[in-house]
Amino acid sequence: MRFIHLADLHIGKRVNGFPMLEDQRYILWQMLDRIKESDVDAVMIAGDIYDKPVPSAEAVDLFDDFLVGLTKLGVSVFLISGNHDSAERISYAGRLLRESQVYISPRFDGRIRPIPVTDEYGTVNVYLIPYIHPSLVRNAWPDEKIDSYEDAMRVLIRKSEVDPSARNLAVVHQFVTAGSHRPEETDSEEKHVGGLDNVDAAAFDAFDYVALGHLHGPQQIGRETIRYAGSPLKYSFSEEKQKKSMTLAEIKEKGVVSYELLPMEARRDLKTVRGSFEMVVSPEFTAGLKREDYYRVILTDENDVPNAISRLRRRFYENLMILEYDNTRTSADRKLEAAEGEEEKKPIEVLEDLYEMQNGRTMSQFQRETAESMIRKIWEEYV
Repeated sequence: MRFIHLADLHIGKRVNGFPMLEDQRYILWQMLDRIKESDVDAVMIAGDIYDKPVPSAEAVDLFDDFLVGLTKLGVSVFLISGNHDSAERISYAGRLLRESQVYISPRFDGRIRPIPVTDEYGTVNVYLIPYIHPSLVRNAWPDEKIDSYEDAMRVLIRKSEVDPSARNLAVVHQFVTAGSHRPEETDSEEKHVGGLDNVDAAAFDAFDYVALGHLHGPQQIGRETIRYAGSPLKYSFSEEKQKKSMTLAEIKEKGVVSYELLPMEARRDLKTVRGSFEMVVSPEFTAGLKREDYYRVILTDENDVPNAISRLRRRFYENLMILEYDNTRTSADRKLEAAEGEEEKKPIEVLEDLYEMQNGRTMSQFQRETAESMIRKIWEEYV
């Protein structure tokens, strides 16, 4: 079975106040062209379809257009909800869409049931595992000891009776680590607080390929066939150096999996330029830049430049997203901030300290998980 692995479309996202819908339309149509060229059987979309649980009408229309385009190519589509999505909204009309070979992770009931796909080597079992909080698995299996995301995932896989001798493919939206190794993260992703939200790659030993979503950089974690597809577009300047792609993979006999990365080219790139005001607006400097790209400009002038943002936009940087200064004054400010906050704590640690001061005891495991869940929701809505 040949398939394309995608994730983290974040349709409807705004980056530093700039709407990305047209950029997303451009990249989705490019994807359709590449999928058609690749002669694949299926497309796996590993969550974060939208950027918000309640997406705009324009975002929904764009994804609808993309799905219609995929079905016209005659490929099967397998998709799950991510932590930015509403699982209920994503799964709406799922049974009806199966008639068009669009398979959506259903409302969670404690088990993940395989979707069999037949090819020349037999059957591949596709398991759709959306972003799931441990409390959901705990509610389904109250007699199991579930204290973390990893506990929840291991219980879920065991209760779903995944046969390790079969050819299995999982589509998963989770923060996956491999022992002490953490994957590359960026500023545009959910902040991982408290250290309880990771799942070790070993939990997926029964699967030949794990199509991951959640992190925006394409990368493997643990073994080569546990992979993050990454987002198709750069959604923060921390992703500036990433090379965006989509993954083309193929499962043959049991244990025989190959893949390659198909590069994607955005309509507009995210770029950082640095120098004095007069330097960055000079024709010699801008000659090698694309006016339509999105920019972060770091000025090295010792004094603030009057009306710098509007002047930069008029002179070249029409899509200026961020203006920063890096000079003697800002360097001194950074040193002072570092000295004052030398032991910067995570939000959950600050909350734990406050709870202990007020109550004379530490948080219980349940209280900590509840607080972490609330912190995540705040990050999703406001970060």
